[in-house]
Amino acid sequence: MSQLVTIIGGSGFLGRYIARRMAQAGWRVRVAVRRPNEALHVRPYGVVGQVEPVFCNIRDDASVRAVIAGADAVVNCVGILFEKGPNKFDDVQATGAGRVARIAAEQGAKTLVHISAIGADAGSDSHYQRSKAGGEALVTEHFPSAVILRPSLMFGTEDQLFNRFAGMARFSPFLPLVGAETRFQPVYVDDVAAAASKVVLEGAEPGVYELGGPEVATFRGMMQRMLAEIRRNRILLNMPFPVARLMAGALGVAQSVTLGLFTNSLLTRDQVRNLARDNVVSEGAKGLADLGITPTPMETVLPSYLWVHRPGGQYKAIHESAAHLRKG
Repeated sequence: MSQLVTIIGGSGFLGRYIARRMAQAGWRVRVAVRRPNEALHVRPYGVVGQVEPVFCNIRDDASVRAVIAGADAVVNCVGILFEKGPNKFDDVQATGAGRVARIAAEQGAKTLVHISAIGADAGSDSHYQRSKAGGEALVTEHFPSAVILRPSLMFGTEDQLFNRFAGMARFSPFLPLVGAETRFQPVYVDDVAAAASKVVLEGAEPGVYELGGPEVATFRGMMQRMLAEIRRNRILLNMPFPVARLMAGALGVAQSVTLGLFTNSLLTRDQVRNLARDNVVSEGAKGLADLGITPTPMETVLPSYLWVHRPGGQYKAIHESAAHLRKG
């Protein structure tokens, strides 16, 4: 019987890429998610019955134990960018991560890959980053041989980075940027998936790996590249941090007074804190090269999915080519 990997959060942005790679490698893939009926898109990654969505609540021991039972390897991709209802940073990214590691060890899993984030720091003023650091500490405590991957911002077809701002650029003459000069090292989502899969398939030295792409760019620089790709001219407005904090505070109050009917996914105080600091690979940190992976440049991937935001969509490039021919 082929080996089994449980990918917790396996239908999300990163998880689906890992699931596809593991299925291609011949493994049975158990995709553990909160809403299995919304994760049916992962089934075609393998033959009938090879990739199966199953229910899991990372905040519950019995639920996590059920999806890890019998697994040779476990990959935890669960993470949240903002708190909503019972899903709090500490419960999901700290205690939840520790629960996965503890139960994976109890169930005899051979490999554990934990997805964290660059900037995880127990002393950070960001609740998000503190919870990420707390999760890493618990993972290491319960499963000492675990491999922890810390990606920078991830980009790819389904991303909420370039797609979000490209969508805004279709209707707005300007784009507000919080932390326009903050530096990032965007990494292609499938490179991160390749790293996680390689750890499961071939093994790797335990510890933390920081994953970044081949380029370091400011937030403004990334948006300029995006606008060039979608062939639109827009004004990039740098929103000062004091103004961003006021706006985030107002949105937070709106969420509170509506008793959660309005969920602030636009801008939170915690996100403002994160946008105030660089998000790049630390000097001397282990990374993609240590796993034998060459990072993919943004320029080779962005055109493959941002074309939908161009004024003429897929025909824009044809029109440009025809224009050059007429000039010739």
